[in-house]
Amino acid sequence: MPFTPDWRRIEVVDEEIAEILRKKTPAERLAIAAEIWRSVRSSLLRFVAAQHLDWTLEQVELEVAQRILHWND
Repeated sequence: MPFTPDWRRIEVVDEEIAEILRKKTPAERLAIAAEIWRSVRSSLLRFVAAQHLDWTLEQVELEVAQRILHWND
């Protein structure tokens, strides 16, 4: 069965952004990706903690890990 992309779930990078990224070194692109990862994780930690004020930090971190692990399930 051929792959049929679901265009509702695919994000396309703007051509100007793609050109900027092409000019970056692999290390620079990796640093950008790492910073995005840290930002998303930090935001998710704050969100989950605000939703579960009675949870410990360990419980919040476990929930965040589960959400990230199963992001597209």
